[in-house]
Amino acid sequence: MGIENFAAIHLLQLEVAKQSGDQPQRRTQKFEHPESDAASCAAQNHQYQGDNAENLDDRRNGGFSGHGNSLANGPLSRTATDHKDRRKIASGVRGRYATPMPKSSPRMSFPEAIAALEAAGSEQTRKTYGRHGITGPMFGVSFATLKTLRKRIGVDHELATALWDTGNYDARNLAAKVADPGQMTSDELDRWAQGTETSRSCAPYVAMLAAEGPHADAKAAQWIGAESVWARSAGWPLLGQLAHREEPTPDAWFEAHLATIADTVHTAPNNERDSMIRALICIGCRNQALRQKAIAAAKRIGKVEIDYGDTACKLPDAVAHIEKAWEHSLSKGFESPAAHERSREWLRLRC
Repeated sequence: MGIENFAAIHLLQLEVAKQSGDQPQRRTQKFEHPESDAASCAAQNHQYQGDNAENLDDRRNGGFSGHGNSLANGPLSRTATDHKDRRKIASGVRGRYATPMPKSSPRMSFPEAIAALEAAGSEQTRKTYGRHGITGPMFGVSFATLKTLRKRIGVDHELATALWDTGNYDARNLAAKVADPGQMTSDELDRWAQGTETSRSCAPYVAMLAAEGPHADAKAAQWIGAESVWARSAGWPLLGQLAHREEPTPDAWFEAHLATIADTVHTAPNNERDSMIRALICIGCRNQALRQKAIAAAKRIGKVEIDYGDTACKLPDAVAHIEKAWEHSLSKGFESPAAHERSREWLRLRC
């Protein structure tokens, strides 16, 4: 019943926003999603949707050190003039891997961040999160508030580490948004992935952090093949990220994972099936050849049963989503939905 992808996270965002009175931010362009507005800020496997890199550089300004005084991070200040420059600004080496930020002064201390989260929590939001399978300590903070706090904090890896270590659901969501992917170690990524067992919707955020850092390829192979369902639930979203972001990877690598999904999705644990199908969708958005192979795999798979509990979450129609993604991205002048996504800010910061 957990939510393991960004589409489900967005459904949760909308439900919380409706109850709390928060209004979604307006966008200059809006993708008319084939199913509903609730899925328009799509999952880690639907990064093709929404506005096209609006306010990119403004969103990347900032990035400051932690609640103490040792590790420090700084702003990304260079202006992006084209898609490749945007990727380099966001990621550094090879157009994807993040590099640690330069030093600067902290914007918010750890006690201040915890106090802000606690003050923003509500009982109604805690109930909503509970229905979505979130367990463990939480304040019940809306995603709109988390986004505001992220903008105030910038990038602060020391603070992110302290927030994650609390085990609090809201603190962990904020941690994933302010962490520096370039400072995430292999062991730290493993620890965070395992920690999503009680903070389930954090799994896609951990996958995004891995995708932005130097351990992405190794973690994709390790997590997808892990015995832990929670590691696999981060591995499949990471695979989706690589399908969109990592251009040099040969198609054969993704084809092998399509075969694995088709062979095992019906017997996979409930929490993993959604992530697998969304990874398939993302692979189908990579290029024309994989588009056809992913559609063939989706037709072979057929209907997948998933228990989402007492929520509005539902599994997308893979074939329809792939085709709509291509239609939308081609209409915007991109050669593929993956190319479209590479023009945009990282989804971890958008949602």
